[in-house]
Amino acid sequence: MPQSLTRLFVLLAVVLASSAASCADIKVMISAGFFKVYSELGPAFEKSTGHKLITTRGPSVGDSPEAIPTRLARGEEADVVIIDGVGIDLLEQRAMTRAGSRVPLAESFIGMVVRAGQPKPDISTLEGLRKVLLDAKSIAYSDSTSGTYLSTVGFKKLGVADEVTPKSRKVRGPPSGEVVAAVVARGEAEIGFQQVAELINVPGTDFVGIVPGELQPPTLFEGAQPKGAQQPEAAAALLRFLSSTEAASVITKAGLKPLAPR
Repeated sequence: MPQSLTRLFVLLAVVLASSAASCADIKVMISAGFFKVYSELGPAFEKSTGHKLITTRGPSVGDSPEAIPTRLARGEEADVVIIDGVGIDLLEQRAMTRAGSRVPLAESFIGMVVRAGQPKPDISTLEGLRKVLLDAKSIAYSDSTSGTYLSTVGFKKLGVADEVTPKSRKVRGPPSGEVVAAVVARGEAEIGFQQVAELINVPGTDFVGIVPGELQPPTLFEGAQPKGAQQPEAAAALLRFLSSTEAASVITKAGLKPLAPR
């Protein structure tokens, strides 16, 4: 199908889905893993609906004051949160989301980068990854869900936690921090781990691949409405748009896996 027709169908789908809602300012809190998709599709959503997206960025979880659950807990307002499933689980456990508002958007995987021009080691097997971790002089991982998983579960599963922890660095992410790949690009870490969408296409680095499936936690990026959402209809329209079949190509290009149509 020609790209222009595809775009037209996307715009029509959004208009029809949100026709009942008047134009609104939609406050969106979003983590880095889905931000590339959101930033590419957001302008089309605004143009088609008349809604305006007001965006705040932060990690899905973690001890940063910018982490989205922390922002909501201290009273910051949002109509939509777009974070990984671990973060949504946390919000639901704290009764901070509207019932039935959770929408899966894409599947994500943990990957690894090296500095540009450096050899790309084989991490396709657990033994290969174990060797890479033991041989590396320095390691970086994110302060959000993927890094928390690796540092508390993944390295232990591989039996290398005692050797890896002393030479590892936790990297605070955007908005005040940076992606893990930026640290690797400057040579401050030999290898770096994060969600693939946050690793690819970072200047000064080469993407190596994803860690073996046996070590991949099931990770979805999802959207939900916080309990205090002021624009529920417009928020629901945004999530329908971002989870639509027409968004699949943008999701794939961003390093994520589209979900099967529901």
